[in-house]
Amino acid sequence: IERSKNLHIPSIAKLPLEVKTDNALLQSQGIQSLIVVPMVSGKAVIGLLGFDSVREEELWSDDTVALIQIVKEMLVNALERKWAEEEKKKLQAQLQQAQKMQAIGTLAGGIAHDFNNVLFPIIGYTEMTLADLPQDSITRNNLEEVLKAAERAKGLVRQILTFSRQSEQERKPLKIHPIMKEALTLLRASLPTTIEISQNIDNKCGAILADPIQIHQVMMNLCTNAYHAMREKGGVLGVTLSEVDIDSSDLGSNVDLKPGRYLRLTVSDTGHGMERAEMERIFEPYFTTKGPGEGSGMGLAVVHGVARSHGGHITVYSEPGKGAAFHVYLPRIDGIGTAPVPVSSEPAPKGTERILFTDDEKQIVDMVQQMLERLGYHVTARTSSVEALKAFRAKPDTFDLVITDQTMPNMTGAELAQKIMGIRPDIPIILCTGFSEVIEKEKAKAMGLRDYVMKPIVKSDIAKIIRRVLDQEEEETRTESL
Repeated sequence: IERSKNLHIPSIAKLPLEVKTDNALLQSQGIQSLIVVPMVSGKAVIGLLGFDSVREEELWSDDTVALIQIVKEMLVNALERKWAEEEKKKLQAQLQQAQKMQAIGTLAGGIAHDFNNVLFPIIGYTEMTLADLPQDSITRNNLEEVLKAAERAKGLVRQILTFSRQSEQERKPLKIHPIMKEALTLLRASLPTTIEISQNIDNKCGAILADPIQIHQVMMNLCTNAYHAMREKGGVLGVTLSEVDIDSSDLGSNVDLKPGRYLRLTVSDTGHGMERAEMERIFEPYFTTKGPGEGSGMGLAVVHGVARSHGGHITVYSEPGKGAAFHVYLPRIDGIGTAPVPVSSEPAPKGTERILFTDDEKQIVDMVQQMLERLGYHVTARTSSVEALKAFRAKPDTFDLVITDQTMPNMTGAELAQKIMGIRPDIPIILCTGFSEVIEKEKAKAMGLRDYVMKPIVKSDIAKIIRRVLDQEEEETRTESL
């Protein structure tokens, strides 16, 4: 049968002694003779078609065997058609999902651009107002909460872009245990006392190549999901981190991982658990069991997207009434990772150079002009790329730096940059964008632009970028003059 050959036994009673157990079993059923025909699809045996005689021994004739072969072929063809139809439906569903994801991705890019443009002045004006208030001011405390909320909104945009795989993330060798502990500290402050947090995080785990913000998103989303499962009755939220070796024998047919060394991040809860049907859909975008206004269904889809984009995988195990456990596998790398560097509290660097700034959003232009002037720079601001080009063409030597938005009517920032460099090739240019499908950081650098900045950006960061670009230009000029 394994060689796709027919098995023909005219007399069960005459089977050799080596198979007496099989002989006894068949005779106990009253079977006198037997024929078994393997059902083959491609090169694989997919089933067996068997006939037996219980009245008398029978020598199966060639005509009977031929008839059985015909029946077998009919059954195989029917099965293959059924499988082909199922595969076609599966491919159609995958195509529809891919088209839906493409549409969502396009929508996400548009939302990100507009949302980031709204956040930019909120963050900018809040930072400048905070700088004018005393440390013990109630207004200052309130505005610090506004700034925190804006930063969370900024992170939400990154989640949307992560989900649609359109965000540019900076990945570097990273130890993730400090990120996990930071996330748990934030969660402890917001979770009710009915939720106990149990953590077993191995600080000696190796590094992974990852973006720290995305790892933070994974932790927050998984832990928030666990909390929702326990909020009615309370329970234990468990978080563990360990290193595991995965070889081919550990990999099931549904686990898309390469054998090797992995970090396993596990988040578990003792909540209500899930049925199998729910588990099968848990990572689908917008799938949620929560009530209206309680969840978007994006959280676990984002976690799934992050894990896959890092060459990892996520699995879930749950039973109704027995809680759930999510396991995220991320490939470990050789070498020493670093913990995320905390945001510096040192004053933003200043300067006195002359800057041409353009953006088609007047609110952004007014805010950035005020911010840069507070840093000591002399700013010429325009709300039109055409007007910015006119201002530069009129006095090209009066500017030390140009900062331009990318998405503007009549002329994009990249087009403006090309025209400006055509007038004065040595002028340093920084390109800003809320989101752009047309130009990325590598492409901007290849065009000769000095830097590429994603909005919204805080004052200290833009100040450091401006100072670095100007100092680099000054150093290059000094070197050329020697």
